[in-house]
Amino acid sequence: MAEVVEVLVPGGKATAGPPIGPALGPLGINVKAVVDEINKQTTSFDGMQVPVRIEVDEKKNFTVTVGIPPTTALIKKEVNVEKGSPEPNMQIVGDLPMEAAVRIARMKQDDMLSYDLKGAVKEVIGTCVSMGVNVDGKRPKEVFDAVDAGEYDKLLAE
Repeated sequence: MAEVVEVLVPGGKATAGPPIGPALGPLGINVKAVVDEINKQTTSFDGMQVPVRIEVDEKKNFTVTVGIPPTTALIKKEVNVEKGSPEPNMQIVGDLPMEAAVRIARMKQDDMLSYDLKGAVKEVIGTCVSMGVNVDGKRPKEVFDAVDAGEYDKLLAE
């Protein structure tokens, strides 16, 4: 039976220290090889926390599966901010282009509750509301109405 270890690591900067080292040490595998593989697969997520799943079989072979970072982390990277607004309705920290919202929705769609891309984009925009991030230069709630009215249908169809 395979052992499974799930950890959250900084993209491209995992180390043999906690949480990976202590979890893999008792399994008797080369921790450095695992860390190198994780860093290779997560370099595109630099600066974000990335969920990683490590499966180790009876023969001490390992498989690394990299997940998609949380929606908030993807939005922060696109907008280039450290954190969301402390007062989301009063203080805006950035502006997310609609193209980026669609790209994030496509990445995260399998993990979302939405049945279609339009719903997934609205979930991303909803996350922007709580982070104090505008979308396409407008308040997120205005963009909800625009999405419902079909103003972004051409972008969503691409």
